[in-house]
Amino acid sequence: MTTDARACAARVLVQVVSGGRSLAAALPDALQSMSDTRQRALVQELAYGTLRWFCRLDVLLQRLMKKPMKQRDVDVRCLLLIGLYQLTQLGMPQRVAVNETVQATEALNKAWARGLVNAVLRNYQRRAESLEVTVDSEVAVKFAHPTWLVERLQADWPHDWEAILVANNARPPFSLRVNQHRITRDEYLDELAARSIEALPLPHVVAGLMLKKPVAVEKLTGFSAGVVSVQDGAAQLAAGLLSLAPGQRVLDACAAPGGKTAHILEVEPEIDRLIAVDIVGRRLRRIEENLSRLSLHDELRQGDATEPSAWWDGRPYDRILLDVPCSATGVIRRHPDIKLLRKPGDVATLVSGQARLLQALWPLLVPGGMLLYSTCSVLKADNSNQVARFLEQHADAVEAPINTAWGRCCVHGRQILPGDDEMDGYYFACLQKLG
Repeated sequence: MTTDARACAARVLVQVVSGGRSLAAALPDALQSMSDTRQRALVQELAYGTLRWFCRLDVLLQRLMKKPMKQRDVDVRCLLLIGLYQLTQLGMPQRVAVNETVQATEALNKAWARGLVNAVLRNYQRRAESLEVTVDSEVAVKFAHPTWLVERLQADWPHDWEAILVANNARPPFSLRVNQHRITRDEYLDELAARSIEALPLPHVVAGLMLKKPVAVEKLTGFSAGVVSVQDGAAQLAAGLLSLAPGQRVLDACAAPGGKTAHILEVEPEIDRLIAVDIVGRRLRRIEENLSRLSLHDELRQGDATEPSAWWDGRPYDRILLDVPCSATGVIRRHPDIKLLRKPGDVATLVSGQARLLQALWPLLVPGGMLLYSTCSVLKADNSNQVARFLEQHADAVEAPINTAWGRCCVHGRQILPGDDEMDGYYFACLQKLG
């Protein structure tokens, strides 16, 4: 059964490496056909782990091959990378890793590659020590990140770039948000302890906790009944920064998948109305499913947030949450495929889109109202530089300070770096409209 798991993981990697498909989209489709939970877990481990270390594994593979593989054999290339991941990172018995990976060529219908896979992996075993020293002489390879991203991080965070790279390669924590209208965090921690599930409260967020070991959500007490939701601690900060109050009209632009939408309603159920907008219909359905599980209700509207005339009713909002599409460089530990899928030119395109969103939504805010700008990025182009440019262009906008113990103070806004207090990399800036 493990042979099939390796072949399945290789097919998933092909979709990401050659097809440009996200791991979040490719992996669930592949796991649907598997009923064995151990096999599913192995596929997930191999897919995530190989992508996490892809930039390093691929250089190792190049050193072990006499010539590049043909494009039609990209599945064999991905299988070899999976084999190297097992040998370099997983710590499983090397004989098992090699033999099972060789056998997986049959499941890929590439039996001719048995000898090649065996030879390459055994070649690595013989040369491991010298190869590791050689490839690690280059910083980008050592930390398994694309060179362009390492250079951007070094420029933006000259004292923290190495810690960011290390955090990006770590396994992410399994963080939860307790619905405090249903149960307190301490009570839920007691319920987890009664089921021998170890957890700790997250700092800085009153409803957050972190499991010491991930578990399937269906095994979490009260998950299906809406008692608890999966959400990183940094994302849980947004609702508190909005300074919510009864009677407010709130817009959650770019709302999918709806975690922050739900948290707003949990924090302040007496707001007048919450409008959640997203441009993609299937993502709106995801929000609807999440809210239904939590027995929460808001108004969902499909539309382009840069063109509010198509969906706005003309009544201004007291609060706007603008969690913009960004480089996502703060959540690489959760989405390691970002290292492959994000290209240098994408950042400028995203920054332009963020500026259009700010320009389009600012007029929808009442005088005296607040727009919370947020990203899951650590790049200044997405974050403080974007806010600085907006403030320069809008005389009726001022920055409201974020006085808190978390994160790092920037020229504008506040930045959390990946791993800070067990949180993802996130950025927040509070923009207030003069009135």
